[in-house]
Amino acid sequence: MSSMEQAPVSTGMSSYGTIPSSLQQQRIDLSKPRFDQSTYLGRVRHFVQVTSPLNLFVTSKGLEDAKTLISDYNSGKIPANTDPSRLWRAKEVCDSTLHPDTGKPIFLPFRMACFVPTNLMVAAGMLMPNPTVRSIMFWQWANQSVNVAFNYANANKTIEMDMKETAVAYMSAVTTSCFLAVGLNQLVPRMTSISPGLRTILGRLVPFTAVAAAGTVNVFLMRGKEISEGIDVYDSEGNSVGKSQKAGLSAITQVAISRILTNFPVLTIPPLVLSQWERTTWSQQYPKAVIPINLAVISLCLMTALPLAIAAFPQYANVDVKTLEERFWNLKDSKGEHIKSLTYNKGL
Repeated sequence: MSSMEQAPVSTGMSSYGTIPSSLQQQRIDLSKPRFDQSTYLGRVRHFVQVTSPLNLFVTSKGLEDAKTLISDYNSGKIPANTDPSRLWRAKEVCDSTLHPDTGKPIFLPFRMACFVPTNLMVAAGMLMPNPTVRSIMFWQWANQSVNVAFNYANANKTIEMDMKETAVAYMSAVTTSCFLAVGLNQLVPRMTSISPGLRTILGRLVPFTAVAAAGTVNVFLMRGKEISEGIDVYDSEGNSVGKSQKAGLSAITQVAISRILTNFPVLTIPPLVLSQWERTTWSQQYPKAVIPINLAVISLCLMTALPLAIAAFPQYANVDVKTLEERFWNLKDSKGEHIKSLTYNKGL
């Protein structure tokens, strides 16, 4: 056979599925995400998959099968021409279920794939019109409780908070949220210099202001130990070279910004949509439609905003050592070469 001739197409099949040998490529590196994480679009595509609620339907056996498939592929037990779609689906299942630091499953209600269903009713409760002080405090408490759980479950696990630290952070976040929400709701009706319509809109935007402020406090308090004690930073070979307080501060700041970006459309667009709905004749004919419309808009906002917001920053940040503490400036790798950049997991 000459060099110009093609090799015969493989017809062998395995339980994992194969592709024609003419389409074979080098082994896929399943230690990295499928899409380029150095670009915003690549990160969005990655997090659309990771945060998909469809991943919540994967059973324990499905997870074990996915882990086994990846392990067998990486160790060479199965051929390089294993169906790529099977491999990428297995990685998607693992990425959406397992914590990257511990390798253990995240408690289901607080996986990022469960963010939309978990937060749906809370967001709807906070956006109810004409709330009482009691309802404001209840829904802010519920929201901050959920935030604490998500922050704890998806935090960088190279440093842990004990129960006392978690309790203090939780109480501080809830107190801040309730204080802001009640205060702002009392303030808006007193703004007599503006039109009633504008006061109504401002009143419905109060939840976002309260949630954004309290959510930021929540993240910094729940993960404050990452600043005081630092988080692990890794070289290109995956070895931890120490803990960095500056990396911890950067990680928490980025997560706080992502939380605000997630909440902004969820807590601002539905109130504006409902304000427009109330001006239509349909709102008089179908008054009970306000609840399903509200839930539909909130769901759409949550599903759209979450991957777009999380993708604002890479989950694994690659930073110049000069931006970290001086003790990292002169490190060398196994080849004796100076390390110029390090990586850390910022959490979600």
